[in-house]
Amino acid sequence: MIRTTRLLCAAAAAVLIGLSTASAADTAQTYKMTTPFASGVAVPDKIESSIGTLNLNYGYPSADTVDKIYDNLDRSRALQAYLLAIPIVNQAGMRDSIRKFGPDNQTDVIWENLVDPKSVELTANDNTIYNYVWVDTSKGPLVAEIPPKVLGMVDDFWYKWVADIGITGADKGKGGKYLLLPPGFKGDIPSGYHVVRPSTFGSYLVFRAFVVDGSTQPGVDSVKKHLRIYRLDEAANPPPMKFVNASGIPANFVSPGDYSFWSLLNQVIQEEPADGSDPTTLGLFASIGIVKGKPFNPDERMKKILTDAANIGAVTARTIAFKVRAKDAYFYPDSTWRLPFFGGYKFEVGARCQQPGWCCLLLLLRHRRDTGDGREDGGRGLAISVVGSGFGGQSL
Repeated sequence: MIRTTRLLCAAAAAVLIGLSTASAADTAQTYKMTTPFASGVAVPDKIESSIGTLNLNYGYPSADTVDKIYDNLDRSRALQAYLLAIPIVNQAGMRDSIRKFGPDNQTDVIWENLVDPKSVELTANDNTIYNYVWVDTSKGPLVAEIPPKVLGMVDDFWYKWVADIGITGADKGKGGKYLLLPPGFKGDIPSGYHVVRPSTFGSYLVFRAFVVDGSTQPGVDSVKKHLRIYRLDEAANPPPMKFVNASGIPANFVSPGDYSFWSLLNQVIQEEPADGSDPTTLGLFASIGIVKGKPFNPDERMKKILTDAANIGAVTARTIAFKVRAKDAYFYPDSTWRLPFFGGYKFEVGARCQQPGWCCLLLLLRHRRDTGDGREDGGRGLAISVVGSGFGGQSL
């Protein structure tokens, strides 16, 4: 009797559910605002993807799916952050290398006997007298007395071009005094200087002197005679310059590409004003834990992701440099011989940014500036090959 009663109740329940379902379906078609889902809007409860199976329940991701998604999101952000940070970290590595020879603002690392295999650096030639100086305006404006007959520039900490000095600069190769102002400087600016306004406190001042009749001595002597860098408030009694001959000395001027890459990036972000960069780039750095004014303390999961991203980023940059996908990057089909410039020598065409990471290369291509007499100063775009190798780059 009990069993029969249960069966009857179950049957009745099934009928009621069926009627309810049918009734609901019928009623749903009569709602005034009922609208069918557009194709492609609904997400399936199970998706097979490149990062594994993704499970959802009526659009709500499961716990294991949430972990997969955030790991993938952090990995992708870290890779893009790495590519965008190559110029910044290269500058940080350059500064650290110069500091091994002497203090900021007072040390000129000069290759008196030209560059040789003892130096690991970017785009250096063995037929010119390079001079590397790291300048810092955090304590006030700096005066840079530039020698005559040199060719160089000032790049800020983001590796953005700030000014030419020497032959293509305001002194036109005659030598002159440049005044480098700190970011946001609002004080009085004395006359008699070529004013330079970097967007960062730290900047890379680099120039080359030239060989005369096969000898480096005249160029070296001129640099030592004329180059002076000092704070504006020390103009009456400037400190002496320290000239260090780097020829024949083992030295590395290339930044790291492993996990220490992130520590250098964080150091720069903490030191420099945010106005020197852009919100998109800084936001990307923030998404992986590098935020101005906050400690950079990634947990073990994030350290693993950042280590992996640095390794992949280094290979990505090299791949972009050495195996460009654009066919017009090569002299002829199936060639490995690369054109130094393509897409327009003024770099006004943005089509090359369609390749992931390629924009990273364009960041360091110097703008060729019209001199006003039908010519253009230039010679700075050849950094493209070494930028892509994952280190940033400079070329004079």
